[in-house]
Amino acid sequence: MTSKRIFVTGASGCIGHYVVEALIQETNHELYLLLRNPEKLKVDYRARPGITVLQADLREIERFSSLLKTMDSAVLIATAWGGPQEVYDINVVKMLQLMNLLDPEKCEQVIYFSTASILDRQNQLLREAGEIGTDYIRSKYLCYQQLSKLAIAPRITTLFPTLLLGGDTNKPYSHISSGIPQVEGWLWLLRFLRADASFHFIHGKDIAQIVRHLIDHPPAEDDPHELVLGNQMVTVNQAIEESCAYLNKRIYFRIPLTLKLANLIIRLFRIRMAAWDRFSMNYRHFTHQRVISPEDFGLPTYCATFTDVLKISGVGRRRKGR
Repeated sequence: MTSKRIFVTGASGCIGHYVVEALIQETNHELYLLLRNPEKLKVDYRARPGITVLQADLREIERFSSLLKTMDSAVLIATAWGGPQEVYDINVVKMLQLMNLLDPEKCEQVIYFSTASILDRQNQLLREAGEIGTDYIRSKYLCYQQLSKLAIAPRITTLFPTLLLGGDTNKPYSHISSGIPQVEGWLWLLRFLRADASFHFIHGKDIAQIVRHLIDHPPAEDDPHELVLGNQMVTVNQAIEESCAYLNKRIYFRIPLTLKLANLIIRLFRIRMAAWDRFSMNYRHFTHQRVISPEDFGLPTYCATFTDVLKISGVGRRRKGR
């Protein structure tokens, strides 16, 4: 397959590590990695020729104006999580500026990472995400609203990852994965609760396979250019049941965790909740009409079930090793 010139941002993050590792090990594409701190990248980018590290901040993207005009593809994963102004400057202003610096005649595809948090159950924009979402969520909402106005818009494939899993000794853990091992410590209580909620999840390794496939097989003009990434819906009750089965914990009875009970607990323990957190508690079902996993492209899925999540996260490893 013909080698492509690919510009990548966010390589040192959780998703970025998996994507860059796959592109280095499984393709011969020429990669240009924009990194503020190359030391954070634990993937061996010297493993083969054709990998160039550009040490700079996304705020300095105009420095690479000429280089960006030569790119065949761009994978835009970088995101900011800091204060409101920094988040807006990076996630909206500079991200849009970067896309405007690409040549629509030369660049055949831009793979832009958003978040499924800005979409409702019908895969449409979720109004509350733009109004009361966290700074990060609002920035993704605002950036997405501007994409259709760009000259490169027909070339953009927007990815909306659901709950992100990933991380190991050589890759940073996602926020969700860092908390999964704690499930074992709380299962004694969780197994006696029943909750009306559901979600999707996807592992960084599976995201990387989807990105690699899209780079080599860009969507046709009439193909979907907005993909929600995730496995099939999992209910909270199903997750608890699978955890109990995995750890050999019996469920004797279950008490419904209603909104009324949840609000009572919040008041009793004086738990502070931001507007978005309270909305999420009431919304409960963060699910979508159509989700995409590697299987949709004829590829194997690394982490397909909640039991897979427990195994990969090391839950019960010490117990099972005895």
